[in-house]
Amino acid sequence: MRGHHTMTGPISSSRRDFLKVTGAAALTVPGLVPHVHAAGADTMKVGLIGCGGRGRGAAENICEAAGTKYNIKLHALADVFDDRLKSCRDFLKGNEVARGKFDVSDDRCFVGFDAYKKVVECCDLVILATPPGFRPQHIEAVVNAGKHLFTEKPVAVDGTGIRKVMAAYEEAKSKKLGVVAGTQRRHQASYIEAMKRLHEGEIGQLVTGRVYWNQGNIWANKRQNGWSDTEYQMRNWYHFVWLCGDHIVEQHIHNLDVACWALGAVPVRCLGMGGRQVNVGPEYGQSYDHFAVEYEFPNGVYIQSMCRQINGTDGNVSESMVGTKGAWTSQGQRFSGPGKNESVRVKGEVNPYVQEHIDLLESIVTGKPLNELKQVAESTLVAIMGRMSAYTGKAVTWEQALGSKLDTFPKVLDMKADLSEPEVPMPGRTPLV
Repeated sequence: MRGHHTMTGPISSSRRDFLKVTGAAALTVPGLVPHVHAAGADTMKVGLIGCGGRGRGAAENICEAAGTKYNIKLHALADVFDDRLKSCRDFLKGNEVARGKFDVSDDRCFVGFDAYKKVVECCDLVILATPPGFRPQHIEAVVNAGKHLFTEKPVAVDGTGIRKVMAAYEEAKSKKLGVVAGTQRRHQASYIEAMKRLHEGEIGQLVTGRVYWNQGNIWANKRQNGWSDTEYQMRNWYHFVWLCGDHIVEQHIHNLDVACWALGAVPVRCLGMGGRQVNVGPEYGQSYDHFAVEYEFPNGVYIQSMCRQINGTDGNVSESMVGTKGAWTSQGQRFSGPGKNESVRVKGEVNPYVQEHIDLLESIVTGKPLNELKQVAESTLVAIMGRMSAYTGKAVTWEQALGSKLDTFPKVLDMKADLSEPEVPMPGRTPLV
């Protein structure tokens, strides 16, 4: 689930022409990086861990990114639930984009909490699209095995998980592994051009900004007869912190990542608030329906953050920055100021959900692997510290968030076992851990 938008569109002809040149040149050089060759005698085996909507979307995206120039095969699938895996497999089998690239036999369909290990073992590149709470252990396993990685965002739900991901970043760097994260704005041509202009000082020194993700209700699954505690929480994962991190982490990370990108920094402190005003039924678990956080960045720059999931409210998904010489907003990628009112124009922009996979594949075969783990871990922590502040009513520093002892992942996880639901956080009562 990437911001709950579906984006489709073919790779532009200009991009395909570019791949014909750079791809063909790169692919004549054997053994550039571990485990991977493309469009040659060998095939890059791609495994998918997490077969929900975002997982099958990412599998489709990497097939489109590969086109006819990179020899990849969707080789293995894993999910906790057999029904989700079967649905995903059927979708990809009949998908036109995946035609000729889908090669998942029955013996490479793995189900259960340990299924991810089998995918990691038999594949060269792994896509992680499970609920975020599983991501730290899965990232660690992929990197330890020396495999390339596409990981969805966020990459953790608490400081304990972030520290594990930071360690994996260092190991991935030492092993020269390719790692790209699902913060697709970082791969979107219009955003890249806008950030270039900001960093070159087009609107002067940045002094403040705001980031929003306000929308209607997100999905929620009511408990069904026969579901254990664990199965219920897993099938309703968006509303339990140990699985999702709440929507400020799972969804609003996109906008917070843009703020960090624009400023080239992470916040030193934040103070937030939030709560459950409308969505209070049991199916909403622990999740809040609104957050508002003020982030203090270095040099006294403050960013106002807001996210909401309540039906009947005004929607706004955007980022804006104000500088000493003007302003920028992502709505239309518009720059304004004295004598200036123009939008960024980029010809042939590729669907960023596809572009991020193009960039990963290209970086691997050219021997210059991207490694985005650190930046996505930092942006995830920005969201986590905002949630920590809203849940507790306390100001939270970067050091407190990174050093937090909170570990939300269950000590024992069994699909048939009892798993008590955590209490709804209450500011002034919930402790800052």
